[in-house]
Amino acid sequence: MSTYSHDTFISPFTWRYGSSAMREIWSEIHKRTLQRRLWIALARAQETAGIVTAAQVKELETHKDDIDIDEASRIEAEIHHDLMAEIKVFASQCPTAGSIIHLGATSMDVLDNVDAVRIKESLDIIEAKLMSLMGAFVTKMETTAAIPCMAFTHIQPAEPTTIGYRLAQTAQDLMDDLEDLRHVRSTIRGKGMKGAVGTAASYAELLKGTGVSPWQMETAVMKEMGIQAFDAATQIYSRTQDVRVINLLATIAASLYKFSLDFRLLQSPPIGEWSEPFAAKQVGSSAMPFKRNPIHNEKIDSLCRYVSGLPAVAWQNAAHTMLERTLDDSANRRILLPEAFLATDEALSTAAKVVSGMNLHEAGISRNLASYGVFSATERVLMELGRRGADRQEMHEVIREHSLRAWADVQNGRENTLAESLATAPEIAGYMEPEEVQGLMVADSYVGDAPERTWMVIARIRKAIS
Repeated sequence: MSTYSHDTFISPFTWRYGSSAMREIWSEIHKRTLQRRLWIALARAQETAGIVTAAQVKELETHKDDIDIDEASRIEAEIHHDLMAEIKVFASQCPTAGSIIHLGATSMDVLDNVDAVRIKESLDIIEAKLMSLMGAFVTKMETTAAIPCMAFTHIQPAEPTTIGYRLAQTAQDLMDDLEDLRHVRSTIRGKGMKGAVGTAASYAELLKGTGVSPWQMETAVMKEMGIQAFDAATQIYSRTQDVRVINLLATIAASLYKFSLDFRLLQSPPIGEWSEPFAAKQVGSSAMPFKRNPIHNEKIDSLCRYVSGLPAVAWQNAAHTMLERTLDDSANRRILLPEAFLATDEALSTAAKVVSGMNLHEAGISRNLASYGVFSATERVLMELGRRGADRQEMHEVIREHSLRAWADVQNGRENTLAESLATAPEIAGYMEPEEVQGLMVADSYVGDAPERTWMVIARIRKAIS
């Protein structure tokens, strides 16, 4: 059930973009639940040191899910400190244990560790969606590895490739993105329990004479939270970690953006080879009923363009953290982290739908090959003429002149007769029979080892996602 109202501004990420699972991770409920988990872990470690009683830990655990955001918000409005407001609410629910909540800690001992947990949880979702998308690519590549189509350089017809090989370019980028994601995820660490400036002085004082060191206490807390801690930190963990995370998401966004931009070009009627799935009752345009706009790929590009700008904010946060801590990253990180993940999450989900449901239009593919593929096949004729002893430069000029005339015909809407023209050219007749020239001018087979390389990528992806 919605807990927001449409009579005020709400973020599109609240309801329009991103999965419910990703929204839950960045929700206030989940954040405050994790905060309470950390306070309980801290109390449990301090119980080991004899500072806190078992009864106090049990009382904290009893009320770990009693989140009261309304009351916390009321208190925050008075004291202007969100974490202290949450502590006061938790303490009011625990008459015996309230006095030991947050003992020895500073705010960022809680907030930064909770953020590290949420980043890891978010990366798990991104990894799963990335793998699902790669699986969708594999399915399409398997059936299209050898299907020829026209390739373009400078947005001009170039030589034939295969549909599967074109898809393999993106799939290969996504495979590299997956490898980078797994590395970044393995390096995510929390601040640990190090106090006001990272020296753990408050904990050292608190634990004096207990036989438990601040490092041992920190290790116990971090183990319960399921994350590791940086060996060294200030009041916060180094914000270069955020840079690495946001750069990773931006790189994934770049891979998706490139694919969706190409898809939009291929869906344009002048090329007309691909189209994204279009629902039976889907409306393409409010003004032009005939339109079938590539709205899914346009959404992907729009969200990815947004993500592409976020590394600059993360970089500024890291570089402008003066000495042991400044607070000028706090407000934007409340937006930066969840929106970067939610935008990437939505783009990946949409891309998986596009790839799984994409339509291939045989008529458009064949038309473009017939119109333009034959030009690239002249290279085969030139190579064969050279092999048979013809002057390479003279034959190049002959083919160039015939090609320019044929190109002009195509540009004026006439049929491409280049194959017939070259087959009957007197300069070529002394070296090759007309049917030999015609055979070499079949563009469909001029795709090199693209099919084999497509299967190489398929094999690597299967291994990566298995």
